[in-house]
Amino acid sequence: MKRNIVCAGVLATLFAIGSPAFATDLVQAWRDALVHDAQLSSARAQLAATRERVPLARAALLPAANATASINRQEIDISNAASREFTGQSYAVAVSFPLYRPQNFEAYEQSKLAEMIAEAQYAQAQQDLMLRVAQAYFDVLAAQNNLATIRSQKVAISEQLASAKRNFEVGTATVTDQQEAQSRFDLTVAQEIAAENDLDVRRAALALLVGKPVTPLPTLRAGVHLEGPQPPVEEEWTSSARDDSFAVQQALTASELARREIEKQRYARYPTLDLVAQLAHNRNAASTLFNANTNSALIGVQLAVPLYTGGATEARIREAAANHDKARADVEVARRAAEQAARQTFRGVRSGLAQVSALEAAERSSQLSLQSNLLGYQVGVRINIDVLNAQQQLFSTQRDLAKARYDVLVNGLRLQATAGALGTEDLQKVGALLVPAK
Repeated sequence: MKRNIVCAGVLATLFAIGSPAFATDLVQAWRDALVHDAQLSSARAQLAATRERVPLARAALLPAANATASINRQEIDISNAASREFTGQSYAVAVSFPLYRPQNFEAYEQSKLAEMIAEAQYAQAQQDLMLRVAQAYFDVLAAQNNLATIRSQKVAISEQLASAKRNFEVGTATVTDQQEAQSRFDLTVAQEIAAENDLDVRRAALALLVGKPVTPLPTLRAGVHLEGPQPPVEEEWTSSARDDSFAVQQALTASELARREIEKQRYARYPTLDLVAQLAHNRNAASTLFNANTNSALIGVQLAVPLYTGGATEARIREAAANHDKARADVEVARRAAEQAARQTFRGVRSGLAQVSALEAAERSSQLSLQSNLLGYQVGVRINIDVLNAQQQLFSTQRDLAKARYDVLVNGLRLQATAGALGTEDLQKVGALLVPAK
């Protein structure tokens, strides 16, 4: 299964996609976070810094030139003669070109591998930010839904409280009914305060990511139907995660970089060969002793042969070999972690879908139960506490159902991320399921 795999089933709906004006809200939050998130900015700067290692390493394979100049005041004391002072000047331009330096070539190849690792790390940071934005976004939606549910419950309880008071006044109900309704109403007011605070906290967390205040967000379209992951085979997702996740890519590249480090240290035992050239000009005022002006030029090759380094080279080779063994083990660690993450997330999506189905059935049953209790209360076969309990059960089920749907959508994105395939188009599909709050 390649990276272009998409969890179309989780993110699809049986209903037609509505106006794109609201499908971009989640994507816009992601785009804002791209600009304002400090973690991503850090990863972006790290990538830019790592990319400069390539031209730095390439420079060691290219010619190098430098110029020198000096002016010296000199005094010569000659036996049986007066001393003489004069000013000496020298100018030189030297050029060197590496003809055979295998260590430099390995360092250049390593710099390109380091750039690949940094790019994978940046892609991972982008994907992580996308998940953080999605999680924060749906946390706000869940908090909005919870507050709306509590307020609806408060309205229903207040109506039941008013009914209990009227019935008590006419003598068809006991004071217990009124007290029970009042107790539930007071509890709901306390829950409303807590829910308002929780919503403020969730909005602040999202605002911190996107860098601006958060207004009421769109809600999930009524009647939305979620399907399972596509493809529906767990092994395909785990296989893709083992091959394509960013963590595995980084580990594989790091292993290759460590292997090249062994070669680089081995090349330290090899001789080096450079082409060297120099132009020089010297001038002094002691013309009676030396030629006042001299020009010189040289060109040739320079060979350096390492004879003995006290065992340092061999120690570095052994160190590099041990680091390579570690890097290969890290590859397997990354693969197993990616496979486990894909397996857990896949099962989490499947379990979440089953929970959604169960809660949808529970919602229908709770609605019927509430209707029956309301009717029974009116005819005198049910008491007020029965109605209050049925109301609480219905609202709790509706709240849990909304939260379960949000979790399925977020886990669908996480499943994409385990395979390194999460992209903006996935956020657009999720955003298309949202409509403006009424």
